[in-house]
Amino acid sequence: MRARLAIAATSTIVELREVVLREKPAEMLEASPKGTVPVLVLQDGTIIDESRDIMDWVLSKSGHQGWKAFSDDDLSRMNALVDASDGPFKTALDSYKYGNRDDTVDTSKERAQGAEFIQALNKMLEDQAYLFGDKFSFADAAILPFIRQFAHVDKEWFWSQDWPNVIVWLESFLESERFKSIMSKYPQWKTGDTGILFGA
Repeated sequence: MRARLAIAATSTIVELREVVLREKPAEMLEASPKGTVPVLVLQDGTIIDESRDIMDWVLSKSGHQGWKAFSDDDLSRMNALVDASDGPFKTALDSYKYGNRDDTVDTSKERAQGAEFIQALNKMLEDQAYLFGDKFSFADAAILPFIRQFAHVDKEWFWSQDWPNVIVWLESFLESERFKSIMSKYPQWKTGDTGILFGA
């Protein structure tokens, strides 16, 4: 989702191939044997198969849309926050989300660990609409999709927690044109199909 956010924000045009992960096409596995999405294949054959790296590439080529128009100090803090989201928080999120597949995983412990990160975000969002002030940033784009995933594991529990600023931040994102514009459903791509132009 966050790669699509960056692509849409910069009007970068890509050929979108929507895949079903339980039916991974050979072309996807050839490009990226790890078999996860998203995967971006550049015209020169370069493969970028991490969503954050795709965001960085898109923003470097097409302008950052104000997402990185911050002081060097804020950008350093922003990268550290996204590192924490991509690292410990994402690990806790995956364990919490998919813990029912592994009896050795304590989902309540993983949820509590994820909640600590969200509480820190809640503190950051006091008296401001976004993580780094009054404008949407790279950090918001990189982290919000993971918060949405965390919330959807148990919506009733999430919305009952004492993190009102995070809830307002998330709900504002979910109601935004920015979010709605990337949520169209696309048909599954199969070998021989023509991809869909996305990002225009």
